[in-house]
Amino acid sequence: AVVSTQSTGATEKANSEIVAINSYTAVYRSNVDLFFYVIGDSRENELILLSVLNALYDSISMILRKNVEKRALFENMDSVLLICDELVDRGILMECDATNIVNRVHVKTEDIPLSEQTVSQVSYDILKSFNWLSQS
Repeated sequence: AVVSTQSTGATEKANSEIVAINSYTAVYRSNVDLFFYVIGDSRENELILLSVLNALYDSISMILRKNVEKRALFENMDSVLLICDELVDRGILMECDATNIVNRVHVKTEDIPLSEQTVSQVSYDILKSFNWLSQS
């Protein structure tokens, strides 16, 4: 496997790396106990891949309230998958603004039928309906 690493000033500030592996270009970012990867064709623009990575990371960070760790990510996997769905569709970049992505994900999670919601979502809705969240 042919591997070459490229690090620019822009990626160093964002704690991101660009790696070329065979016929693919990958950008990745690490945080605590997680690695986030965005992989594209070798002809893809690295800046576009980096913007996808940053939008993904920033959206997840907003959903997890800046607690980007493995445990928190697994507990909110449904929202993470919705973020991926809003970000890219069949390899086409749909949205790159983390705030817009998070707003759309919150709208989708509110419209989920009761039978398909997780226990944490149902309990949150119950507490919210009784105004117990504002008291604690």
